[in-house]
Amino acid sequence: MKKNAILIGIGLLISLLFVGSAARFYRLDFVEQLSAIIYDYRLRLTMPRTLDDRIVIVDIDEKSLKEEGRWPWGRDRLALLMDKLFDKYGVAVVGFDVVFAEKDESSGLKVLQKLGENQLKGDQSFQATLSQIQPQLDYDKLFAGKIKNRKVVLGYYLTNQADQHASGMLPEPTFPPGTFKGHSVEFTTWNGYGANLPELQQAAASAGHFNPLVDFDGRVRRVPMLVEYNGAYYESLSLAMVRTLLGQTKLLPGYAEVKAGGYAGMEWLELDATGGRIKIPVDNDVATFVPYRGAQGSFRYISITDVLHDRVEPAQLKDKIILVGTTAPGLLDMRSTPVAEVYPGVEVHASMISGILDQNLKERPAYMLGAEVVWLLLIGIGLSFLLPLFTPAKAILASVFTLISTAGLSLAVWQYGNVLMPVANSLVMIALLFAFNMSYGYFFESRTKRQITGLFGQYVPSKVVEEMVKHPESVSMESQSRDMTILFSDVRGFTTISEGLDPKELSLLMSEFLTPLTRVIYKYRGTIDKYMGDCIMAFWGAPLPDKDHARNAILAGIEMQATLQALQPRFKERGWPEIQVGVGINTGRVSVGNMGSEERVAYTVMGDEVNLASRLEGITKQYGVGIIVGENTRNLVKDFLYRELDHVRVKGKDKPVAIYEPLALIGEASKALHDEVKLFHEVRRLYRKQDWDQAELQLMNLQRISPDTALYRIYAERVIYFRAKPSDADWDGVFVFQTK
Repeated sequence: MKKNAILIGIGLLISLLFVGSAARFYRLDFVEQLSAIIYDYRLRLTMPRTLDDRIVIVDIDEKSLKEEGRWPWGRDRLALLMDKLFDKYGVAVVGFDVVFAEKDESSGLKVLQKLGENQLKGDQSFQATLSQIQPQLDYDKLFAGKIKNRKVVLGYYLTNQADQHASGMLPEPTFPPGTFKGHSVEFTTWNGYGANLPELQQAAASAGHFNPLVDFDGRVRRVPMLVEYNGAYYESLSLAMVRTLLGQTKLLPGYAEVKAGGYAGMEWLELDATGGRIKIPVDNDVATFVPYRGAQGSFRYISITDVLHDRVEPAQLKDKIILVGTTAPGLLDMRSTPVAEVYPGVEVHASMISGILDQNLKERPAYMLGAEVVWLLLIGIGLSFLLPLFTPAKAILASVFTLISTAGLSLAVWQYGNVLMPVANSLVMIALLFAFNMSYGYFFESRTKRQITGLFGQYVPSKVVEEMVKHPESVSMESQSRDMTILFSDVRGFTTISEGLDPKELSLLMSEFLTPLTRVIYKYRGTIDKYMGDCIMAFWGAPLPDKDHARNAILAGIEMQATLQALQPRFKERGWPEIQVGVGINTGRVSVGNMGSEERVAYTVMGDEVNLASRLEGITKQYGVGIIVGENTRNLVKDFLYRELDHVRVKGKDKPVAIYEPLALIGEASKALHDEVKLFHEVRRLYRKQDWDQAELQLMNLQRISPDTALYRIYAERVIYFRAKPSDADWDGVFVFQTK
């Protein structure tokens, strides 16, 4: 035991780390991610994959849009839909996964009324006719009349956008303000909404929100059954539809136990239905896990145009629960879910209704937190003491047995008890304890590792060194030709900066910025070729191949700029000057390997593409940007938003090259940034056409949008210059640099 005291002690510390995570003292992001992956896997593994024919989705699909015209349609068509569904087909209840927030003026009634008030005010015949046809042309009133006294549930959305104001009319709250005063309930809270026209809401039997909860990975796994707005509490669309179907049954909150000074958190909701109580488990957010039945198509879809034109067999809709929603891509109601990356939002509500009626909703009761903590303590303490004593074979068997037991227990209570048992902390802890015990004592035993570490330890990240040790056959010191990406970074005005500092201070300054920049390069699997004073040269794609070498280089360049910006306050405190770095990145075929003389060799890259990367770094200051990438790099990495800066002919190259500034990942860039880049590209087009007036006009617009962007000022100066000194007729718009 004494011999293994260090191993046991570290094992216990590892166990306590995950116990704290399970007890919610802090959050481990990777555990949250693994937990989501495990949840999705269990869900997909146990889904029934059957069709629930009680619920029918009346779909505003592409077929319907083609036949009926673009959405929104006149509400006279929706009034007709109500008559068809209730009178002809005899449906049980209808819910709308759409919002009717604006008045329908498509009938032209407003124009006729204006004529009647002005030009035709004295025309008795016109006034009589208008009075007669007005009820048929007031489509909102017509639609309201058709949903009144019928089981129709409207939908609305809630929002927390800062500029969002309340529009439309909310239904009466499910629970009024103050209902849960003194109770420990954490509702999802919203500060705005978009609801239906008052006359429609007043006519409807009920209404519910259709806001899901979107998890950190963008997927929809839960729907809040109750949410809070302005102190009152409102139900979801699925819950409102079930209650309306059952005759507006009473909704009751459920609590696990009474505590001193108040109640424990809400754990379920109950519907006091005629045939017995229906229980809906909820979590800390008063949300319920969506019981997906399968991939898209777990419910029957019928085109809404087929209903309007009597092309549906009555038996397909008789006594059915109807959800009116859309799968048309242009109407933007698609969600990312555990069962599909693109999944109709209306089917999320259908799944919730189905799960409530079938009573097969998964629950995560409060006692599971304590159960997880106890389980972690048991297996953590047990493995911490036993694994150091076992042989490798026994340690593997013990760890695998514990992993399988944990996963099996979790799957059993999921499938047969509808209980969500969290196991991510347990699985990671078991794996980490095993890995730690197996790797302890072997860090320096491999001669190959020592050799590779000695050769590459100062130039490549430690993770890459470890991969090289595992696969030494993939590492070659001989010169070879590869497609790689090269990065150069250099401090602007470093000579001036160095003249103002003594040697010791200068050395300290260089260490302060070179160290974090090097860490960034290592983070993205780059190899440091060399330091040249204040300049860093790095490359991607060697000594180990990297299929994402261009993308990793761009990510490293962007983070290097952000890292340096974060260092500026510290530099200012020390009285150091502000440091700005230019980064040039280029991709292409180069030679890599040991190169040099008989006396000295170095593992480096050489070639024309290396020289171009250096040139690109040198011209960053000419355009007032931090990063410039070459055309090859840009073509390899498609998911970035780029600003095309210019076509240039750099010193040493006859062929002009296109140069770009990577701004952000396309999915993370704002619409404003997309629009600004689009406008600048229009300026580039006008510039190449020598349409100086229009180019200058658009540049003025850009400078108003972003007055601090030096690039726009540079192009404005060029426009003035070329207008005054017209170019040759064959001018191709290429800018020639005479210096490096």
